[in-house]
Amino acid sequence: MDDCIKLYALSTCIHCKHTKELLDKCGVVYDCTDVDTLDADERRRVVNEIKESNPDCSFPMLVIGNKIIIGFKADEIKEALDLK
Repeated sequence: MDDCIKLYALSTCIHCKHTKELLDKCGVVYDCTDVDTLDADERRRVVNEIKESNPDCSFPMLVIGNKIIIGFKADEIKEALDLK
């Protein structure tokens, strides 16, 4: 998969943890931002970025190319990654 994969997560969220575990298990290279660990200014910037695609600012938010998956949805994630 040539698309950039970006995960917006919270360090304390179990659904975010499951998403990271699934991506790791599938051997996927991805960029993860734990939003709650950012300093205030950076967190504000990232939250505004998230709200452009996810107005409720729900986590995890996974961006695979132009596809956005909100929440831990293993089947949908695997399908977006073109994994069977």
